[in-house]
Amino acid sequence: MKETTITSKTVFDGRILKFMHDEVELDDGTRAMREVVSHPGGVCIAPLDSENNLLFVRQFRYPYREDVLELPAGKLEKGSTPLENGKRELLEETGAVGWSYISLGQVYPTPGYTDEIIHLYACRIGELGEAKPDEGEFVNIEKIPLDRAVEMVLNNQVPDAKTQIAVLKTAMLLKSGRI
Repeated sequence: MKETTITSKTVFDGRILKFMHDEVELDDGTRAMREVVSHPGGVCIAPLDSENNLLFVRQFRYPYREDVLELPAGKLEKGSTPLENGKRELLEETGAVGWSYISLGQVYPTPGYTDEIIHLYACRIGELGEAKPDEGEFVNIEKIPLDRAVEMVLNNQVPDAKTQIAVLKTAMLLKSGRI
């Protein structure tokens, strides 16, 4: 299955997002319109301490008008690999430095209308330094045992998709001895 782009018009080109309105040709030769939100991608880190606690950040997310519990994460910056971006975000948001990074794969958060790809990693951490969030970013750090975090995901107490996936994958890999 394939859709071929006939025309693509940029409707909005912002600081982070770009909106396109595309006309495509479908496999059967008919044409359809597609609205696409282009995003540079992101990274999410599941940082485990020596006692298998995860470091979370809680921050206000304007689109939902509420505080959201998430693993450290951020937008990909040009010129850096996803892992380099993840290490930077972990340090900025929590003050932690990780080691023994393992890829948890990639996630397409909303494939129906955006090209965003989020890269997931788990790592081990030691002592915490001082967090240095970006200007205008306010986060509270919470340490939660991995088993408790899994229960929170299963009980719908963690609505963030990337965090749910990273928590569950980290738990499965730890259980199988791969972390």
